Amino acid sequence: MTDDYWAGKTVMVTGGAGFLGSHLVEDLRSRSSDVEVFVPRSDDYDLREKAAIRQAFVESDADVVLHLAATVGGIGANAENPGRYFYDNAVMGIELLEQARQFDVEKCTILGTICSYPKHTEVPFSEDDLYDGYPEETNAPYGIAKKALLTQSRAYRDQYDFDSIYLLPVNLYGPRDDFDLETAHVIPAIVRKCIEAREAGADSITAWGTGEPTREFLYVEDAAEGILDATERYDSSDPVNLGSGTEISIRELVETIVEMTGFDGEVAWDTSKPDGQPRRRLDTSRAEERFGWEASTDFEEGLERTIEWYEAHRPVEEGAFY
Repeated sequence: MTDDYWAGKTVMVTGGAGFLGSHLVEDLRSRSSDVEVFVPRSDDYDLREKAAIRQAFVESDADVVLHLAATVGGIGANAENPGRYFYDNAVMGIELLEQARQFDVEKCTILGTICSYPKHTEVPFSEDDLYDGYPEETNAPYGIAKKALLTQSRAYRDQYDFDSIYLLPVNLYGPRDDFDLETAHVIPAIVRKCIEAREAGADSITAWGTGEPTREFLYVEDAAEGILDATERYDSSDPVNLGSGTEISIRELVETIVEMTGFDGEVAWDTSKPDGQPRRRLDTSRAEERFGWEASTDFEEGLERTIEWYEAHRPVEEGAFY
């Protein structure tokens, strides 16, 4: 890696104060002492509004845009907010990319989502399979909104020679994740439930679904590294998966977290809740072949860091949600 790519540049990082964004901004600043980072906070710039996006470009004079901002949540949040998740993500991304083109940005890196893949994609998921079917129903609106940005990226490269790349990170986890049970994904949700139940002396926690689906998880610092490596080294609108290449069932995942948190009760599976997509594991060979990136954090090591962070930072007044 080299600092030369970032030296003298101003980089706009949408979502830069969030879970992934905060890690990415730290990594970015460690790569170059001569990079300006501009993070448009939602209180000041509503990126669903064209005027706010234009204001961000005028004030930052950004050379590079890393578009991480998204309206996201777990299965429950997706099921309750399909319209919001579609609109917010589509309008924000489409207008941001258009304004980046109009302001002559050198490069734009767009984060997609593996929720864009068809529900029954052959495992491991290949980037070539993205358009081979409809996504899993509970998160299809979100997935389709984000996939529209891939089409836009390709169209802008073809018509305007605009340099944008499109990355597909798998489910992320790590310190600073969202542990709010209304919006949390499975790892932070189960970590929180186990710790609160352990401290309350509860006999059981409840997990959603059957536990049979499988997922792949990527440690957040590895994801940040992959995004920056791709921005430095990759120049094509062909989508690229970012993942660890390791698949685990939800049941095994929950059992692992139960053990690591020291919770000695039972797990009750609420089968009235949806499982989501049956399997998820990515083919990550394209990232290694095209810009030399692969994940490096061992899964249990990453889980341990996540649990330790939550134990140290959770508000003491949290109630019991097990």
